[in-house]
Formats: sequence, structure tokens, C-alpha cells
Amino acid sequence: MAQLDRDVVDKAVKRFRRRGILTLPEVAALLDSTVHTARRRLKEWKALTSYNRNGRYYALPDVPEFDANGLWSRQGVTFSRYGNLVETLVGLVGRSRAGLDAAQIRELTGLQPRSFLSAFAEHPRLKREKHQGRYVYFSSNSECGNSQRQQRRLIQKAIRLPTDFEAVAVLVEKIKHPALSNKALSRRLRKQKLSVDAEVIQNLFVHHGLAKKTLPSI
Repeated sequence: MAQLDRDVVDKAVKRFRRRGILTLPEVAALLDSTVHTARRRLKEWKALTSYNRNGRYYALPDVPEFDANGLWSRQGVTFSRYGNLVETLVGLVGRSRAGLDAAQIRELTGLQPRSFLSAFAEHPRLKREKHQGRYVYFSSNSECGNSQRQQRRLIQKAIRLPTDFEAVAVLVEKIKHPALSNKALSRRLRKQKLSVDAEVIQNLFVHHGLAKKTLPSI
């Protein structure tokens, strides 16, 4: 009977590897076992858990082909070499050159940051700080964090972008007056007591791919 059990397990592992990702009930079905037994097997196999889809999916550790950021996706389900979402965010921030803001986290993880980032405001391995009106997450390790801040300042100095509030004001004026040059937009904003240089306005349009596009009318 023990030998038969091993055969069942071996066949289940082969099918699991072939299919790539499975839910807990699907693993139990392969093993013809209870969910409790399937969960125990997954632990023995050191199976990985997806950080999206509510952690419902599993993959054997030798299946994912992680990219340079340590992430791997199959059918919209994403796994991380770091582990769960918490460890993934900490790992991505820690290896980043200049910390990560919400837009960068969304691009990397494929998740909407507003649904989970607030929970990381006081995380002991992260430091959240405002830079140019945006929250940026740095490593709490002093050496790593200071290096990231320095790089962030250099990047911001090279490519100055407006704050979120200034960006909205720029876009509103551009929609109202699409023919105005960046210098003219800058002059109009000064009347609203907003100091946004023409170069910064151009950086905003380039950053969002709007430099050579016509903005929609309101």
C-alpha cells in the first residue's frame, strides 16, 4: 500500500509540473486525498504560493522561470521568488536603485497599490517618505536607504516632474487651451500662484506620453 501511495504521489507531481499552477482543491483531486493531506504535501514539496488571486494558486519550486525582478506569471497568476506579497514588496524595494513609488510598484507587481500600500506605511523594513508630492518607499537599512535617496534626488534633479497637484493644474489648463505653448501654460499657472517651469511641463507630457498627442476636450 505504501508503494501504491508513492506511485500516486509521483504521478500527481508529474501532472502538477505539467500543468504549471493548481489550486488546493485541484491538488487534492490529483492525489485523490483530502484538502488537509494536499496542504501537507504542498508544504513537503515546498510549493510556492501566488501573491495575487488571494494566494489561491500553487506551483512547484522548479517550475517558475523568474525574471530579473524575481517574478513569474502564468495565466494571470503571479509568483515571486521572495514569497508572499509582503516579502515581495520588501524585496523589490530593497533591490531597487532609487526606491519605488506607487506607479513603479504597480508596473512591477501588476497590482493596484491603493488596495494594499497603506498597510506598508509603518513596515519595519521599509521607510515611506514624500518626494515631489509622491510617496516613495525606501529600504529601512540605513546604508541601502541613503543610497536610494541619493539616487532618487539625482533622478528628480535630472528629470523634474510637477507634484500631483501641479500636474492636475497643468492638464486642466492644457485641455482648456490646447494651442498654448508650455511657456504660456507656465505663465497662466503663475496667476494661480503655481510655479511650474515650461521645462517641467514638457517633462510631464513626455513622462505620460502626451508630448505629441492632442489632449481630449472636456
